[in-house]
Amino acid sequence: MPFESISAAYPDILREAANLPKAAEAIRLLASGGDARIVLNENTGLNRYFSAPYPRRTLAFASSTANDLSVDAFGHVCRRLSDGLLPYGAALDSLRDRIQVAYKLKEMYPIAFAASGTDLEYLAITAVSELCDEGVHNVLLGADEVGSGCSHSAHGRFFADETPLGLSTRPGTTVAGMEQVSLADVPVRCSEGRARTAADVVESIEVEIELARCMNRHALIHGVHGSKTGLILPDLRDISRLQRKWGREHVTFVIDACQARITSEALAAYLNLGAIVLVTGSKFMGGAPFNGFAIFPPHLVERAARPCAGLTKLFNRSEFPARWPGRECLPDGENCGLQLRLDAAIFELERFQNLGLPKIDRVIAAFEEAVEVELLQKREVALVPPYAPGRSNEAQSHPIEMRTLKTFDVSQLPGLRTFADAQSLHAKLAGEGLRLGQPVKCVRLPEGGWGGTLRVGLSMPQIVQFSALDDGALRNALRGKMGLVGRALLGERVA
Repeated sequence: MPFESISAAYPDILREAANLPKAAEAIRLLASGGDARIVLNENTGLNRYFSAPYPRRTLAFASSTANDLSVDAFGHVCRRLSDGLLPYGAALDSLRDRIQVAYKLKEMYPIAFAASGTDLEYLAITAVSELCDEGVHNVLLGADEVGSGCSHSAHGRFFADETPLGLSTRPGTTVAGMEQVSLADVPVRCSEGRARTAADVVESIEVEIELARCMNRHALIHGVHGSKTGLILPDLRDISRLQRKWGREHVTFVIDACQARITSEALAAYLNLGAIVLVTGSKFMGGAPFNGFAIFPPHLVERAARPCAGLTKLFNRSEFPARWPGRECLPDGENCGLQLRLDAAIFELERFQNLGLPKIDRVIAAFEEAVEVELLQKREVALVPPYAPGRSNEAQSHPIEMRTLKTFDVSQLPGLRTFADAQSLHAKLAGEGLRLGQPVKCVRLPEGGWGGTLRVGLSMPQIVQFSALDDGALRNALRGKMGLVGRALLGERVA
């Protein structure tokens, strides 16, 4: 398809991407095999998050929400199509191997795939659903700080009008076979928007574990490693202590690391504690929206329940690891869109992991300096801390990737007083060529209501790109871009 035809459908696609062989087919497939969130608007060529599965002429620091695909990753996908795709099962097994190598995991862990982080919830429930007679008590930390549909899927309910397999469903209705799932929400921020202490959160978790025991249900505790505003709760020591106290036969932890801001060491530490880890490739990892994977401790898969009847509407057989009991009841289909989105994300993960810590740290330090100079010093914005008041020491132990996400209180800027004001600006900027992370309700105004916030985050492909610059060019590039962000917050056009 000539550039003129592709650019008519996708107005701001980069010419170098549009001219690649298989470009049109790549875009079509990358935007397929998901729910309505993945569908591209026929006028803008963008999904509902103002992002797209192709490289665009835009400035984006929106890795906390969703990415556009990098030029290199898009080229990788196009080459995959030109060479011919592997059979679905073989392709997913290859991706499993690449994830193990990229994260330097010392043993083979079962890995399952899903079309989004929200769909990953069903996998965690299934893994523990038969460990207690009366089902699962699912304890979700920070429902407002994880994916918006997770309150449905964590309750064993459908969250969209259609599934990744293209089957119609109704949001809020129970997935057949998940009737014995109860849900509790443990806030990670107080009613004033301040982060709760680890001790407070652990106390709330223990209340829910007690309740699960009374109901004869298995407690599935959702820790969060990198919430929308960078929180990590509970920490590894608390998880270990809770497991020793209550026993693995009664409690399992599942770690929502869907932002993908997690080091190999942190990932291995969670797995060594027997926790399930959920990751998506469409945020910090930089892949096209939507895709995700769950890494399981082997003992959980060996004891896992057979996929329930409702999962036949959501998953193909090959998306479950081969050792999962009864996976043969799932349809033997394929989702080429998911396969390519995962491939692109793991391509970015591999490039990033190969950089090494010194190069990553150099870029992140330059990013933080640019934020300090161009936003905090020059504009009336403040950082929303990813820790409880007086607990800044807690953030010092966070993995380095957590420093790539900054949440800003912009409520003191003209026209950005309220959360709704920030939402309007976020959409306006996206239409003008600047994509930032969506506002989050974490700043309480003195007069009541929620204040305006916006998020700025680097992605893996951006760090790879910036790492090629010398120190001076790196400093100038990031200061220039953060300066554009600062001016955009004051109403200036960026493009």
